[in-house]
Amino acid sequence: MDKIVLTGQCLCGGVSFSFAGEDLKPADACHCGQCRQWSGNSWASVNAPFAALKFENDARLKWYRASDYARRGFCSTCGASLFWQADKLDDHKHRIAIALGALDAPTGLKIEEHIFVADKGDYYDIADGLPQKAKD
Repeated sequence: MDKIVLTGQCLCGGVSFSFAGEDLKPADACHCGQCRQWSGNSWASVNAPFAALKFENDARLKWYRASDYARRGFCSTCGASLFWQADKLDDHKHRIAIALGALDAPTGLKIEEHIFVADKGDYYDIADGLPQKAKD
């Protein structure tokens, strides 16, 4: 796989970052209750090695622990939901999920699956034909 370079930021620009690496997991849309509450709907992200993520500006980056197994990163000024990082799961320990909506276009990424669809909101349907997992 070729090296992928992505840049992104929150809505106000108070948190900006870049990723340069090769080990991206397929992008997904999470429909769990926490992601829906946190983002206002399903949350689309791509999972990358944490070590490949570089912050150009992180003075406004804050972390919120919504559970005993992960933290969520957001901008303390504009409130943009930016990152999700597990801290106990071996496969995710040194990885971070980056919000697709915070990335500068073009990304070259496409959502490849929906996860936690058993928890999705009753106000929408998933009809794009992509694989759906009841859990992760």
